[in-house]
Amino acid sequence: MNDLKKRVLVTGTFDLIHAGHIYLINEAAKLGDVYVVVATDKNRELFSGERPIIPQEQRLEIIKNLKNVKDARSGRNDNDTLKTVEEINPDIILLGPDQKYSVEILKKGLKEKGLYHIEVRRLEIYYDKYELHSSSLIKQKIIEKHKENKKENFQNGG
Repeated sequence: MNDLKKRVLVTGTFDLIHAGHIYLINEAAKLGDVYVVVATDKNRELFSGERPIIPQEQRLEIIKNLKNVKDARSGRNDNDTLKTVEEINPDIILLGPDQKYSVEILKKGLKEKGLYHIEVRRLEIYYDKYELHSSSLIKQKIIEKHKENKKENFQNGG
């Protein structure tokens, strides 16, 4: 019997931590020790067109302190994702259900690097138990509340 736990890699921006992030990490923990790569501000902006609200150092500190996270690090400034994968050497890469990364492209890249042993999975269940189940929805709600408060203050002469 092998007592060594599998190494499971998850990645993401983790801007405005929400229940879906916790769900992803907890599901990864069912598969082994969880290693997290937090996207840099620069790379988040390159891929989505917008910078995160929370700076990368702060997002990393939060992730490092979550239950079920064995270790966490920031992504690379050169965006060489596969180099980071090589360094962590996981058994499994678990993608979130809404991550835009293609499983097939990732598998192809891993094979080109000789990383045949890494299994790539996508979490199929989208955790939407709560209304505010994504960073985008949280941001939208904050904007709506801010507009409501400004309107109320204006109407009340403030």
